[in-house]
Amino acid sequence: MTISMNKIRVLVVDDSAFMRRIISDMLSSDSSIEVVGTARDGIRAIEKLKTTEVDVITMDVEMPRMNGLETLKVINDKYNIPIIMLSSFTKQGADITIDALEFGAFDFVQKPSARLDGSAADDMKDELISKVKLCCKDGDCKSDRKNEISTRKRQERPKMDDIKAVCIAASTGGPKALSKIIPMFPKNYRLPILIVQHMPGGFTKAFAERLNASSNIEVKEAEEGDSILPGMAYIAPGGYHMVVNKQGMISLNQEPPLHGVCPCADKLFLSAVENIKGKLVGVVLTGMGKDGSDGLEAIYKNNGVCIAEDESTCTIYGMPKSAVERGVVHKVLPLDHIVEEIINITGK
Repeated sequence: MTISMNKIRVLVVDDSAFMRRIISDMLSSDSSIEVVGTARDGIRAIEKLKTTEVDVITMDVEMPRMNGLETLKVINDKYNIPIIMLSSFTKQGADITIDALEFGAFDFVQKPSARLDGSAADDMKDELISKVKLCCKDGDCKSDRKNEISTRKRQERPKMDDIKAVCIAASTGGPKALSKIIPMFPKNYRLPILIVQHMPGGFTKAFAERLNASSNIEVKEAEEGDSILPGMAYIAPGGYHMVVNKQGMISLNQEPPLHGVCPCADKLFLSAVENIKGKLVGVVLTGMGKDGSDGLEAIYKNNGVCIAEDESTCTIYGMPKSAVERGVVHKVLPLDHIVEEIINITGK
């Protein structure tokens, strides 16, 4: 992606003139970003792209004439421009946002539900700038790929009966990845699946409902005290850490974020190793940062099986890269081969 004058060129799309100004001011506060245009709806945004060089688009979800999802589909058909959706915390907004992520939006930023000032504005600005920069970040996302990777001595593969659960971590690009792989699990799959997807509260419930409707297994947003049942997939609710307690059940807490995220996959993985009686399959999918690496190391040391998504199918090769570089990954696989490998390891 070429960036004029070393700046990231952003088009801001929102039906509110106030929000267009606020978002433009937020982005322009960073010297590496230039707002090259604004549009009040999807139709005007598409017209703008005919005459304006753009590297990243920020787009409101709910707009008149052509909403964010409809606009995303048109732009994806004609241009290769990453799009960050801006979504209000409403049921309709959450549903459209999940659709947008599945249709190829790079990521999303939640608009504060309260008045946009003070810490809420600062948090939104920091997140928005970070994700715009991430769209154009190349150097940190490249590494040599291998099908079998481990800098440590590899253990023998555990027997199928020894594996008691599958734990999955995902962040940026995760909703699209999970929407592809969770429906690949067969009906009556014998193991529970515990999932941490970095996402705010409210959106995880809509995402779990969407996955449940498209999958052979039952998928739900986890609740305090849930029993961990065979053939069920549990998604950590946004804003809560999901852990396995000493009784082997799901517990939720609002302890401070770890690695800057809540829910945190490391908290899930480490508690699962401690409190599930048996070995685990650990999977780290696309995402920035290093969440999942500590937990994957614990699964590795407990003679479980550790899988990382291959760079070729990642939106961001950060979390898998961190685990690979630590030497706690048995297999690095493209997304569409991961469930096949899990079933080979665990049986149907």
